[in-house]
Amino acid sequence: MSDTISPERIVSLPQAADGPKYKRVADTIQSAIRSGDLRAGDKLPPVRELAWSLGITPGTVARAYTLLTDAGHAVAEVGRGTFVAERSARKTEARREYVSVPMQDGKLSLFSPQVPDLGQVALIQDAFARIGEHAPERLLHYPTREAYRPLREAAVHWLRHVPLGRIDESDIVIVHGAQNGLSVILQAILHGPRPTVLVEDMAYPGFRRAADLLRADVVGLPSDEKGIRPDALAEVARRTGAQVLCTSPDVHNPTLVSTPADRRSEIAEVCRALDLQIIEDNCYGRTDVIAPSYRILIPERTWYLASISKVLTPALRIGFAIAPRGRGPELRQIAEHGFFGIAQPLAEVAERILTSRETEELLKAIRERMAEYVRVAVNALGAYNLTWNEDVPFLWLPLPQGWRAAAFCRAAEERGIQIRSADEFALRDGRAPHAVRIAVNAQVPLRQFENAMLQLRDLLGHPPEQISV
Repeated sequence: MSDTISPERIVSLPQAADGPKYKRVADTIQSAIRSGDLRAGDKLPPVRELAWSLGITPGTVARAYTLLTDAGHAVAEVGRGTFVAERSARKTEARREYVSVPMQDGKLSLFSPQVPDLGQVALIQDAFARIGEHAPERLLHYPTREAYRPLREAAVHWLRHVPLGRIDESDIVIVHGAQNGLSVILQAILHGPRPTVLVEDMAYPGFRRAADLLRADVVGLPSDEKGIRPDALAEVARRTGAQVLCTSPDVHNPTLVSTPADRRSEIAEVCRALDLQIIEDNCYGRTDVIAPSYRILIPERTWYLASISKVLTPALRIGFAIAPRGRGPELRQIAEHGFFGIAQPLAEVAERILTSRETEELLKAIRERMAEYVRVAVNALGAYNLTWNEDVPFLWLPLPQGWRAAAFCRAAEERGIQIRSADEFALRDGRAPHAVRIAVNAQVPLRQFENAMLQLRDLLGHPPEQISV
């Protein structure tokens, strides 16, 4: 084996000019390997030393090394380091295309959106490694309210581009994902022996499940192409004495309807007049919505939910519940009484990720990759009545005549593809259209996803034979 390459030698190499930082580092090293400047067996510098010399974070270098090892240009040996691979071991394709292939019983799961690993895994791994380097007493005590302040401040920074009006860290409660946050918020709002929660007729099932846990009735609201109908909201709210409306105005799940500004203003007026609270779920975090949030329109009665699950990773279960002004302490007390708060090491990991200089660049790359998969789906299925948006990781497909949703899902599963029927989003006593939701799974190769879309297109063009008697 050759000697360890010094960080200064890497710095002196011709630097790649394009792409995210971690890819530029990987491309620089890869070019040096191809030119012979770096030879088989050469040991690459330790991650931290190279990061220091380049003026970047260790997570960036770790991601670069991951790209090199995945492409076969380098070999990582536990306890020894990372080495330039022998030429015979190198793969012809340098770009890492996916981290895993989520399959259920051998089938491609398009049930829920799956984000690609474009570096966040290494970023998370580095954050976990770094929290063990200091303050060991934090691993021995219950977390305190003040201990979460850095993460709450990081959440304010994370949400700075969202039109929410003025928020500060005292308004935010850190929760175990948005579903947990929904339950915590409902506990702060609901009262009486049998409260009522309002949702759209077709809605995210988590609204209903959270209400069920609190023994609340769930009543559906009719919608149109703009979202909830204000006249129906007023009539149903008066009739039921409902206390809260749960809605996702930026990305309605599953139909992708985005409620425009004029309709939001009408809904806000109804809620103010009838003393309705609003839970505004924005977990998909569209970046192209210009309508004001309900938290801007009626800040005194809007509770806001966001998380990192749909845009970065669902594995950490990090969410943000934002209370109306002045009700943050009440919401925080409910969370503390329920689960004491999230684990302190996890809070530190999340804080590091949310404040990392690389995260914003990483989020942009993830969105661009997810949009690539959406475009592939549109190219395959666009001849049908498809609803889509490049910024949203699922598509809504009303089925052509001859298909029922349940039958179409069964036929898709027979071809190894799992999708969700509209029935899963309808209330128990409601009626669902014959439609399906197709989630983007960007953890499989694009070619495999495209093949699944072509399989669905073939099914759409061949509905079951109908025999009249």
